[in-house]
Amino acid sequence: MKFAKLFALLLAITFAFGGSFAFAQSGTPEPTEEAPAPEKYCTPEIAAEMTADEVYIPVISKGFQHQFWQAVKLGAEQAAEDCGVTITFEGPESESQVDKQMEMLQTALDKNPAAIAFAALDSQAAIPLLERAQEAGIPIVGFDSGVDSDIPVTTAATDNVAAAAAAADKMAELIGGEGEVAVIAHDQTSRTGIDRVAGFTERMAEAYPDITVVDVQYGAGDHLKSTDLAKAIILAHPNLKGFFGANEGSIIGVLNAVTELNMEGKLVVIGYDSGRQQMDAIISGAQAGAITQDPIGIGYKAVEAAVMALRGEELEPMIDTGFHWYDATNIEDETIAPLLYE
Repeated sequence: MKFAKLFALLLAITFAFGGSFAFAQSGTPEPTEEAPAPEKYCTPEIAAEMTADEVYIPVISKGFQHQFWQAVKLGAEQAAEDCGVTITFEGPESESQVDKQMEMLQTALDKNPAAIAFAALDSQAAIPLLERAQEAGIPIVGFDSGVDSDIPVTTAATDNVAAAAAAADKMAELIGGEGEVAVIAHDQTSRTGIDRVAGFTERMAEAYPDITVVDVQYGAGDHLKSTDLAKAIILAHPNLKGFFGANEGSIIGVLNAVTELNMEGKLVVIGYDSGRQQMDAIISGAQAGAITQDPIGIGYKAVEAAVMALRGEELEPMIDTGFHWYDATNIEDETIAPLLYE
């Protein structure tokens, strides 16, 4: 990792993680002034207390196959160090493996942990196991993806509806406010999949009557499947002007399709998250830009919130970890670089 990236990563860990967003180009609303970064919750005294109690918190993510989850893991591990707790971090090989994730949640419950941090692949499937955790007095903290239940004491996540709506605004600006666009997303079961599609399509319907979303397909975050779906959409809609990929795996599929069909420069491509292929495409101009979350902040806040719950602190239902638009003009800015991963 280059020194600049390492420095940026250290900045991301050093500072607390706020919930504002920003856009770099004209024509898009500017954010309100960012509030000062809040202090971290865990003091050395709290860490000593947690260490003495031998607090164990399993962190169960939606997957391991994308660098996004490795960045979330980094944040969770930093919070564990700051708060004096022990964590494990795991997720299924594919974000389509709901049954595998349920097995992981079951195994975590069997270990009688102090709390659990959980990112649901299916917002309904986990409810019976979460009810068991609630009966056992084990606090559940959601992260990245919420659950259709009031069992989690809080959820640390991006406001995915707002973030995807911002992607729609940028798409509309870049295609001149009219034309056909399409979406590849990861799933129809997780809150992230549901909310990102809804945020993008509903914003288009409400604000841009001359733009039509001609298709929405789901590739399970798999590069190859997403590539095939994107190619089929492009071939079926010769007047397509833009494509939105709703997570890292989805946008890589779109980029692969654009390359294979020699459509570079003919479509406005907007993504979500980062990763080396997407970042290179933005720098080269093959991709217009993307929405980045704060994956390190998501992991950090999830573990921190679990500690707060264990100590009886009152938590808001949602912890908004923020998002930003980035493109070739600001990809190396000090507010953006710490949030990107390769």
